[in-house]
Amino acid sequence: MEAFIPPPSHIPFYIRIGLWLARRAAGVDLLPPRLLAWYPKAAISSGILEALIAHGDAHGCAHGCAHGGAHGDGRCDERLLKLVRMTVSFTVVCPFCMGLNSAGWEKLLTEDELLALQGRKSLDETPTFTPQERLAIEYARLASQTPLAFTPEFGVRLREQFTEREIVILATTAAQVNYWARLIQALGCPPVG
Repeated sequence: MEAFIPPPSHIPFYIRIGLWLARRAAGVDLLPPRLLAWYPKAAISSGILEALIAHGDAHGCAHGCAHGGAHGDGRCDERLLKLVRMTVSFTVVCPFCMGLNSAGWEKLLTEDELLALQGRKSLDETPTFTPQERLAIEYARLASQTPLAFTPEFGVRLREQFTEREIVILATTAAQVNYWARLIQALGCPPVG
């Protein structure tokens, strides 16, 4: 299976730097960034989005969370962000995203939790999720549905469990995966591996 279009035969030097960074971060050569080289502005803006979004590692919020600093991202640690990324990937049924965002899941999740994220088991049947994790999963599902439908009551629940900063991190993480899922599927990219 191939994408709808091939990557361009000539990729500008400044885009090749971004491709190298993407390959280094993902551990594999990814097709979507190479396809974006057809329109360098899209490649650059997508790269900036990816670089600046919370990832829950030393570059994101785990460092701030561990120290509770004013610039920390609260409870948006690696596990919570993995839950959000995987939930969106399964909700929008993006095989490419499922593979990429689920990599290493076994280090952070149980098999029952994986089944719950996939919708093959109820969240209520998975007692290992914290109340905040359940709400973040619900939020990621709602942010990935069409049409979007957030009730005022849901907003109240969200504000009761998360800070303003945490809500923005959760929303932008879900939106980022939704962006990539739609872009990847619109370009016809096959799953990695």
